Amino acid sequence: MSAGTDTARVSTPLRSAQPPQLRLLIGGEWVTGDGAPLASRNPAHPEQVVAEGTQAVPGDVDRAMRAARAAQREWARTPIHERGSVLARAAADLEERADELGLELTQEEGKTLAEGRGEVLRAAQILRYYAGEGDRVAGEHFASPRRGERILVTRKPLGVVGIVTPFNFPIAIPAWKIAPALVYGNAVVWKPASTVPLLAVRLAEALESALAAAGMPGGVLNLLIGPGALGTELVRHPELDGLSFTGSTGVGRMLAGEAASRGVPFQGEMGGKNAAIVLADADLDLAAEQVLFGAFRSSGQKCTATSRLVVAEEIADEFLARLAARLDTWRVGDPSDPTVHMGPLVTGDAARSVRAAVAAAEADGARVAYRGQVSDGGVSPSAFVPATVLEVDAESSVWREELFGPVLAVRRAASAEEAFALAEDCEFGLSAALFTQDIATALDAVDALDVGILHVNSESAGADPHVPFGGAKKSGYGPKEQGGAAKEFFTHTTTVYLRG
Repeated sequence: MSAGTDTARVSTPLRSAQPPQLRLLIGGEWVTGDGAPLASRNPAHPEQVVAEGTQAVPGDVDRAMRAARAAQREWARTPIHERGSVLARAAADLEERADELGLELTQEEGKTLAEGRGEVLRAAQILRYYAGEGDRVAGEHFASPRRGERILVTRKPLGVVGIVTPFNFPIAIPAWKIAPALVYGNAVVWKPASTVPLLAVRLAEALESALAAAGMPGGVLNLLIGPGALGTELVRHPELDGLSFTGSTGVGRMLAGEAASRGVPFQGEMGGKNAAIVLADADLDLAAEQVLFGAFRSSGQKCTATSRLVVAEEIADEFLARLAARLDTWRVGDPSDPTVHMGPLVTGDAARSVRAAVAAAEADGARVAYRGQVSDGGVSPSAFVPATVLEVDAESSVWREELFGPVLAVRRAASAEEAFALAEDCEFGLSAALFTQDIATALDAVDALDVGILHVNSESAGADPHVPFGGAKKSGYGPKEQGGAAKEFFTHTTTVYLRG
């Protein structure tokens, strides 16, 4: 570790000449990594370096974990209202800088300006929600069968938790993990996706500044920027008390196995292949709008994105025509242009993978129902995939596999029962959307669709901080996230038999 002059704790956000310099946060100190160089590039303009620096090495995991352990006991003993005030202070910082950080998010990850700013504000909303946790129920009281005794159930933090987050929501997903972890008294070691390091630094700046201003110990929050192998180092570290992960199914299962072998609690949100069902009685204009939003906002790079469409046979042609008409007005190009609706994928490699999957599906017989264009805006085409709609059969790879791009696979159904069966024909169960005006059919769907999140007459994507989030089947592992459900992972209970 080459710390140099960076060894003094910094309580104000780091600033440097362009491009911003990436740092690690270990034990309350902003330090330079000793690993390989890392440059975060704008996927719409790959020649633009958004941020640069050097990565962490395995030894930094050990330093960060030990720093977290040293800080956690004092942090846990800090009253929860004081811990919440740290989150509230960080939320105010994000709100004040929403335009600035939203633009950086757009340049780094590829979301449109509106989506980038909206994500920053969502992160602030999540921090504010958990900032109020001290005013909510903290435990339970049960009657005892014995005279003169009460039974209390209290909650305690796990201790030191690891957080591993993906690229697609570089500030919101970390916020919905880190905020409950901190407010419940845990210390955090966070490893974000290395494709979006700048937004990770920005969130860590806001939180560390708030921690320092409140006089909290260095090491409550630690940030490690580096390759995926750091996640393995993290889950194998003897100081780890719990790991929360969002990312690919393959990596999630590997980390879950490592955690299970050591008896470490694991929370995982993994793959999704989410279906929207449009039945014959649906409001077709509403359904076309919402399916478009679900499938193509954020370039389809959402775990809850609509990637499959099941449409009633008798209205399929009409519905696909309405969807195509809407897509004709859907501008794809430079996401920093306020008139653009969809930007690039996060990297050129991601886009090439999606384009190859579409080509393979066409070679296997998929019919192109719609293919859009990339607007002429001076962007590099390497990371762009136009909005694509394919009619497929049951064996098509685009029906089975998560592409994480703006591709919608379509099948037709002769009845509501068949539509539900087609939607359920999937190993994943994160979210689904149903479009119908019949309440009985909607109630049937609640029983028929094994998903963690069901939207009726709205897009499949979306989550609110006060309600549980997570999937069924192979989309989720362990307790759900957000709302009161987060408490089930980030704390454990102690049952107290109290006799005076």
